[in-house]
Amino acid sequence: MVTEQSSRSIAPAEGTLGVLLVGLGAVATTFVAGVENVRRGRAKPVGSLSKMSTIRLGKRTEGRSPLIEDFVPLASLDDLVFAAWDPIPDDAYESCKVAGVLDSQHIEPIADFLRGIKPMPAVFDQNYVKRLTGTNVKSGRTKRELAEQLRDDIREFKQERGCARLVMIWCASTEVFISPGPAHESLAAFERAMEENDPAIPPSMLYAWAAIMEGVPFANGAPNLTVDVAALQELAEQKGVAVCGKDFKTGQTMVKTVISPMLKARMLGLSGWYSTNILGNRDGEVLDDPESFKTKEESKLGVLEHILQPSMYPDLYGQIYHKVRINYYPPRGDNKEGWDNIDIFGWLGYPMQIKVNFLCRDSILAAPIVLDLALFLDLAQRAEMVGIQEWLSFYFKSPMAAPQLVPEHDLFIQQTKLKNTLRWLMGEEQITHLGVEYYEYERV
Repeated sequence: MVTEQSSRSIAPAEGTLGVLLVGLGAVATTFVAGVENVRRGRAKPVGSLSKMSTIRLGKRTEGRSPLIEDFVPLASLDDLVFAAWDPIPDDAYESCKVAGVLDSQHIEPIADFLRGIKPMPAVFDQNYVKRLTGTNVKSGRTKRELAEQLRDDIREFKQERGCARLVMIWCASTEVFISPGPAHESLAAFERAMEENDPAIPPSMLYAWAAIMEGVPFANGAPNLTVDVAALQELAEQKGVAVCGKDFKTGQTMVKTVISPMLKARMLGLSGWYSTNILGNRDGEVLDDPESFKTKEESKLGVLEHILQPSMYPDLYGQIYHKVRINYYPPRGDNKEGWDNIDIFGWLGYPMQIKVNFLCRDSILAAPIVLDLALFLDLAQRAEMVGIQEWLSFYFKSPMAAPQLVPEHDLFIQQTKLKNTLRWLMGEEQITHLGVEYYEYERV
């Protein structure tokens, strides 16, 4: 059923969409190789809402549930082309093999394609990612100069590949923890800080600034502060660019955003939640540094507080002990294992426990998120949806929201928000799940 609201004007998804990836490690190469395997009919895009999920329209009795990709005008997978920056000079083929995520059956048949993606020199500073080194890096007198070099890269790639549109997604490592400060409060202060090589401006912010200046929507897949500051949001509004973040919601935190809403829905109490992880990929090595782990810890710890609202339910959640640990364990590679011990209590305060052991593959869970963000950000940009895209919070551990709002973390509320936004874009009725229209109630 179409409401009186007409669909929002959306520019057509014509021409090539360039996907600019910051980082060409495990996540980025798994994403790129996955897309190419899907394009060749060698695999299905499992995990991608944009490609595999349906969306209900109108009443349940109408039986209208098209695939999302048939409902909204998304770019075709055949129209995607890729570029990346990375401080390590390995092409996508070599990087894919080093990452060890995919088996040879998904690498060797597309080896020539992967070898054709060679990383551009990165803006890289070891002060922000202390466990990594690299030789494929840019040099410049100021951070502003480095950011301008990124803008040159964007323009050159767009021209060389004949791209009609671009998106940029941060798939690189977690930077050291940075709190918002004076350099982030306004665009003028931010650009002055770039000129002065202020340490408050990490490389991720330079990529975000360059993208927004070039009119390229930007998604932050790490817990870095990056675009979640007033200065870059001001620039996004000024330039009419869509932005979103932060930190891909993949393994353990995805589980938390499912279990904690269950506890709250049933008004069950929570005494403590202990989470620990082992992983051996590049991300694990970076997070072995306490300053980078602090950034990730902040992202992971905030989920429970936002969902459970201890100030509103002090008897149930006012005394939670929440601990998160990440341990670098090289033999495990990208196959992360997350253990959760959850101490809950119920009727009359009697204690119970939940144990979760999630043996996941980090990049396998992240790759379809990258695809969805690329397609949905491009859609938002074509629909002139400027600034923070809160409807994409489904994909993030620490979703961005307007300054006056508390971000929504409940996975299923986030999914409803995403699908209702798509309905709104196309002029369809919002789904409330009320359902009283199916029943008759007699007044007494």
